[in-house]
Amino acid sequence: MQHISVMRDRCVELLSPSIISSANPVVIDATLGLGGHSEALLQKFSHLTVIGIDRDLQALAKANTRLAPFGDRFKSAHAIFDQLSEVIENFGITEVNGVLFDLGVSSMQLDEGSRGFSYSHDAPLDMRMDQSRGITASEIINTYQPGELVRILRVYGEEKFATRIVENIVKERAIAPMNSTIQLATLVKNSIPAATRRTGGNPSKRTFQALRIAVNDELGAIERAIPQALEHIIIGGRVVVMSFQSLEDRIIKEHFAEASTSKSPRELPIELPQYAAKFKLVFNSSEKPTESEIEENSRAASTRLRAIERVAA
Repeated sequence: MQHISVMRDRCVELLSPSIISSANPVVIDATLGLGGHSEALLQKFSHLTVIGIDRDLQALAKANTRLAPFGDRFKSAHAIFDQLSEVIENFGITEVNGVLFDLGVSSMQLDEGSRGFSYSHDAPLDMRMDQSRGITASEIINTYQPGELVRILRVYGEEKFATRIVENIVKERAIAPMNSTIQLATLVKNSIPAATRRTGGNPSKRTFQALRIAVNDELGAIERAIPQALEHIIIGGRVVVMSFQSLEDRIIKEHFAEASTSKSPRELPIELPQYAAKFKLVFNSSEKPTESEIEENSRAASTRLRAIERVAA
């Protein structure tokens, strides 16, 4: 089945104004994935160059093949999106017309059972987006102190039963190291009261989300990447971000609010140019996918889209 890029047309629409008005526009696809958003942009704008960034070597290879027909209008980099400034510098540019983020785990990573992201397939507890480096979920489960495991499940998974789950993990790993997604999913299910299990979807979802975020330092990467994206945007250019859970969206909301708020002292009757906000929100709050998009791709249901535009140097 063809991968469906979430809110693809809306993202293209939001990035369009600066692309249309520039002679040699450049857009950074900071989370390239399988290249669906980049392909749509390159098809629509024949004078556009897209630089795609991804930490997942498998995704990068597939996207490079998909986008090869666009020749040197598409360039790619194996990197994490918090290395955005470095990637831009390596390509010899200083500013861009747009940056697009499609956060979280990709459909390809979820669908490939061997990667360990899914609680529906038995696989090693890996969960690394970049399998060439970094710590695995199994290493976290088997070596971290109980208190740190509880913190990860509570903060990154918003898991109410974190203590009970971790107590059972500690008992299990004392017998033998845990390295099975199904083993972990079963343990989580058995740790949660039956009444709670009957609502809210798969009880393992929050634990798997928490471990994935910890393995890939996803929230830290977002915190570091958004200021870099804002720094490199030209006047009239936009940063567009899709998030898929509340922890991600909260970070985006805070960064965008800070960037679009005047720093003029409140007691002054007029806006001082040096304190004026350099950015404005393209729309207030966040946008959701249409009902038809969610019908096409159920994973789109939790998407929250935000966009910000640079209005001053």
